[in-house]
Amino acid sequence: MSTIKSNEKIAKVGSRHIGRTAVYWTVTIILAFSIALSGIGQLVRYGGNVDLVTDIGFPLYITNILGTWKLLGVLAIIMPGFPRLKEWAYSGMFFLMTGAALSHVFAHDYGAGGFHVILPLFYAALCIASWALRPKSRRL
Repeated sequence: MSTIKSNEKIAKVGSRHIGRTAVYWTVTIILAFSIALSGIGQLVRYGGNVDLVTDIGFPLYITNILGTWKLLGVLAIIMPGFPRLKEWAYSGMFFLMTGAALSHVFAHDYGAGGFHVILPLFYAALCIASWALRPKSRRL
């Protein structure tokens, strides 16, 4: 009888781990895809990226810097190994996104329905979720 209970516990622990890993990868892929598209858009100055930056008073060359940092951060988070680099990438993305939201708030450039503030904060939340859910193999 005790054997059945211990097997049930093992099955529950295993399914929790698989579920957590699936949620981690789902959140991380959404984060990486979104940040990578944003970084590429800034590097090639596609669409409204020029207006988005210049309307709040930043020089246009900042798109090259931010786009490069975003792509390097995505690579650091996705590739296996390098747990310390991942920590730096997560913190960098978090500060980048919260800084973007605050920059738009301070410039009174909220966008339609506060989109210029809400979207970077959503990415910051995804960043926190990905960091909190990461498996032990991706931690320090």
